[in-house]
Amino acid sequence: MAFKSKPTITAFQRSPDGGRGLARDMRVRWALEEVGQSYNVRPVSFAAMKEPAHRAIHPFGQIPTCEEGGLALFETGAIVFHIASRCEGLLPSETNARVRAINWMFAALSSVEPVIVEREVVLYRERDESWFEQRLRLVEDRIRAKLTDLSRRLGNADWLDGQFSAGDLMTVDVLRRLGGSGLLEEFPNLAAFVARAEARPAFKRAFEAQHAFFNAGAKV
Repeated sequence: MAFKSKPTITAFQRSPDGGRGLARDMRVRWALEEVGQSYNVRPVSFAAMKEPAHRAIHPFGQIPTCEEGGLALFETGAIVFHIASRCEGLLPSETNARVRAINWMFAALSSVEPVIVEREVVLYRERDESWFEQRLRLVEDRIRAKLTDLSRRLGNADWLDGQFSAGDLMTVDVLRRLGGSGLLEEFPNLAAFVARAEARPAFKRAFEAQHAFFNAGAKV
């Protein structure tokens, strides 16, 4: 069942990711590209994100959001799941495989992403603290533990559970946040997993669209 109307997503008017495709609207764009669904993008400034109009859609004053018809969603997991549920291409038709793919979506957001984001917080906000180096090592060791488990589960497979799914999409987008850290390269099968996903035409279209959007916003 496809969308009845073209969805509109929100994105940073001036993204702090520098056009590297790391802002979380990237995973929503990617999902839409995978299923061949066109969409509109509405830029939102940092000030506007905290205004009542945006908080009526996203109560925590963040991006992205997705509006389609009378439905307004926030949180990327919910948005990508909605896209995958409405359109073919991101969730298997077989019941158990479908549930396993959804399981991996939850795992990416609940088990893997939090510690990766914690590392970003340490780097951005705690660098001048006397205990910065020790704290960073502890967080990176926790990341390695998650990557070890994930690497073991992936093994030599191309994707986490047979065919590419929304579970792979969410997991890869989370792992991409480690770019430049050297951590992912410690696990060759995970690095190859990310590279394989980034080679998908839908990913490339989403990345180029977000990059172009960033450049347009930077000129405002």
